[in-house]
Amino acid sequence: MKMRFASILLIIMLILASTIAMAAPTQAPQVGSSLPEMKLLKPVDASELQYLGLSGAGLFSPDQVKTQALIIQIFSMYCPYCQKDAPNVNRFFDLIEHNPSLRGKIKILGIGVGNSPFEVNTFKKKYKIGFPLIPDADFKVHKIVGEVRTPYFMVVKLNGPKKLEVVYSRLGAHENIEAFLAEVVKLADIK
Repeated sequence: MKMRFASILLIIMLILASTIAMAAPTQAPQVGSSLPEMKLLKPVDASELQYLGLSGAGLFSPDQVKTQALIIQIFSMYCPYCQKDAPNVNRFFDLIEHNPSLRGKIKILGIGVGNSPFEVNTFKKKYKIGFPLIPDADFKVHKIVGEVRTPYFMVVKLNGPKKLEVVYSRLGAHENIEAFLAEVVKLADIK
């Protein structure tokens, strides 16, 4: 009986150990690393699908977005810093979209950690967000990106030899959006 109990306990421990080994990273993606694999819910809005270069319904991964560089903003509807930063992020989005040499080459995607589709849409409407916001109600993506605090920004290069290379990874809002945009252009080698 003791041998059987010990065997069962050993099997359980091996299963737990393998699950922990396959778990998401414990820190945010570092500059120079590859963006961890993640699946996101496609936006329902046709204009947001078009903006991302996607079609249909279901899931997508960041490497499917049609652009040279993807800025991923990790936010929460309940984060006071995200709320305060929303006008700056909107101006940042407008700077990109109104610049013919950058439009289409840099895109922004927000991921609402712990937020349902309803909460993400409430945030989008209240702060008049022009770029797609994706819900992460079950914190799956949040765990994959190291359970970062909000707002958190990552810039991922989607072209070139190191596809999905993280070229920027930082916590916090951006007061000087022009300087941030210049940094994104330089780091992502936007031409």
